[in-house]
Amino acid sequence: MRSVLRRPAFRLLFTGLCFSMTAESVLLLALGIWVKDITGSDGLAGATFFALFAPTILAPLVGLVADRFRRRPFLIAANVFSAIILTPLYLVHDRGGLWIVYTVAALYGLSYIAVGAALSGLIQVVVPASNLSEANGALQTVKQGLRLFAPLLGAGLYTALGGWALATLGIAGFLSAAGVITVLRVQEPPPVRVPQRWGAEVSAGVLHLLGRPALRRVALGTALALVVFGLGESVFFAYNDQGLHRPAAFLGVLISVQGIGGLLGGLTAAAMIRRLGEVGTVALGLALFVPIYGSGALYASLWLAFPGMVLAGFGLPYLIVGLNTLLQRSTPPEIMGRTSAALDALVSGPQALSIGAGAVLVGLVDYRLLLGVMAAAALLTGAWVFRGRRLAVPAAPAEPTEPATVAAGSAR
Repeated sequence: MRSVLRRPAFRLLFTGLCFSMTAESVLLLALGIWVKDITGSDGLAGATFFALFAPTILAPLVGLVADRFRRRPFLIAANVFSAIILTPLYLVHDRGGLWIVYTVAALYGLSYIAVGAALSGLIQVVVPASNLSEANGALQTVKQGLRLFAPLLGAGLYTALGGWALATLGIAGFLSAAGVITVLRVQEPPPVRVPQRWGAEVSAGVLHLLGRPALRRVALGTALALVVFGLGESVFFAYNDQGLHRPAAFLGVLISVQGIGGLLGGLTAAAMIRRLGEVGTVALGLALFVPIYGSGALYASLWLAFPGMVLAGFGLPYLIVGLNTLLQRSTPPEIMGRTSAALDALVSGPQALSIGAGAVLVGLVDYRLLLGVMAAAALLTGAWVFRGRRLAVPAAPAEPTEPATVAAGSAR
């Protein structure tokens, strides 16, 4: 990781993303707690996450737009858009403002796709292929490390000051990210556009994603797992409430405990990829969710919940870093936005439906049964993905230093 952080361009991008990831970490769980507080409903709180994921049906179109612009200015615009859409949260005071929270969540879900599509391509420009796993690992280290305090910060701000404080912190984070990335200077080639029919342009990312055996297996395995994992957005409210007998804000503590594992997982993800490859690392990441789901299904206890959340914390960066690194290594820059968006649609789209189903099922089915189903899904999909670990081409050795030209070119 230290080798990639020596690169001035990546350090600047990394700094900007730290601001936006802080805002994101505070907001995601806090919005659900906000809805739980004003409605008292686990299902409606879980539906907040459904609103966040629902825009993935538009991912191919967002990816097409991202591929028509240089990554840096598009990423700046996406962060500014993220700040603007949070302003209606100042109008939410009671249950009557529930529709505003859901609308903001849906618009933020759209901007999240746009940021991901631009960021994947920009990392390809800033970092050589041999250092992609270190770059993705560094970002995940910060993102998962934020789970140590950001959910508690969000819950604390909401409890002490109300929802307006969440909106203010989110707006400040996204605007700060946009400002820092504006300073970034990279030699970014103009977008390449091959004359095609509109339908072929939109589907180019999907065809590439499904046409690479390793990428296809990892994407499908992750999508199948997350279809079931999506139940957890509502199930964990019930697990926290009915199983652990804790208030809704205690979810922030559980997520912070998960952040301990996430921090360590981000630090070790690149080393794990060198040992197991991207496909094997994704498989391990899926399997590490089994302990928390399985223990929650059998017996709800903090003594089991805390170590289970730590292991799941390891699993998340292994899954994300492995998936993103394989995607970036396997995809030409000219279709990076569409392929990244196609992956979002494949992985997050079905998950959105699962989150919606979880919001309904949590009121009809014992949460322990749902956690048992989630544990089985993690185990089976992890094993299936692991069987395809030899499909990917080995990555080149990491480069220790940065060529001077990477950060010195003029912005375009």
